[in-house]
Amino acid sequence: MSRGFVKEDDQEETPLVPPRADLPEGVTNFITENGMSELLAEKQALINEKSAIEASTEQEKRIASNFINAKIHLLEERIAIAKIVNLTDQPQDEIRFGATVTLKIGTSSKHQTYQLVGVDEADIAKNKISFISPIAKILIGKKVGEQALLKLAKEDRVFEVMGIKY
Repeated sequence: MSRGFVKEDDQEETPLVPPRADLPEGVTNFITENGMSELLAEKQALINEKSAIEASTEQEKRIASNFINAKIHLLEERIAIAKIVNLTDQPQDEIRFGATVTLKIGTSSKHQTYQLVGVDEADIAKNKISFISPIAKILIGKKVGEQALLKLAKEDRVFEVMGIKY
């Protein structure tokens, strides 16, 4: 159709939705049961948000609805490829996906605890790190008492495994 027959007000921009956490191509989207529950709760919250949209014009409502639909679509794609890992099936004496690990980092006397989780679950504020992060990669396969070395630009950092639980 010629642009001459289209009103400018009818043109809506496609909503720009921020991408979900990066999951490299070919990497399985591992997730804990808790992580799957969080994704499903996030989806329900988006559905509830969509049904509660209040806008002054029909166009504003459509734009808000399209934005939420786009977020739901990205979320559904991630849920569809998620593979839940049963933590009781993991070797309990070795760091694997889902492990909660207590570490002594460098010369610090304080211990820090992190859980290795899926990319959508990762949240450093909650001490949850992605299983594809550099730290997680060097820790996988380690046992209590073993050390892992992370090479940084200006130094090497040593992580000593003090505890593992699932």
